[in-house]
Amino acid sequence: MTLSPTNPMRPAAMSVLIFEILVIWLAFIGMLQVESIHLGIAAAACGVVTVLCLAATAGLRRGWGYLVGWVAQVAIIALGLLTPWMYAMGIIFALIWVTCVVLGRRIEKHQQGGVA
Repeated sequence: MTLSPTNPMRPAAMSVLIFEILVIWLAFIGMLQVESIHLGIAAAACGVVTVLCLAATAGLRRGWGYLVGWVAQVAIIALGLLTPWMYAMGIIFALIWVTCVVLGRRIEKHQQGGVA
């Protein structure tokens, strides 16, 4: 499910991915201080998910970023394996991501003359 480059929800989806990066690195601190996860494991997990978010952000204009964005949503929820509160944060951001994509599709359908 992709949106056109001119869709007004694309910047919103991009913002979700950028804010997720901030939350990922706040979770990194929690992984180290609260959960006592090994530094290397926490850094690798957060680094991989950050790269997914950045790649998705870069690819939104071309369309392939939405697929990477969906993968990033799953990966952010999976960070809950390292610190449980990331399950909640991941689900919240995934719901915001879904909302951006669904509303974007409705906007496109409405602009094409269909019923929203």
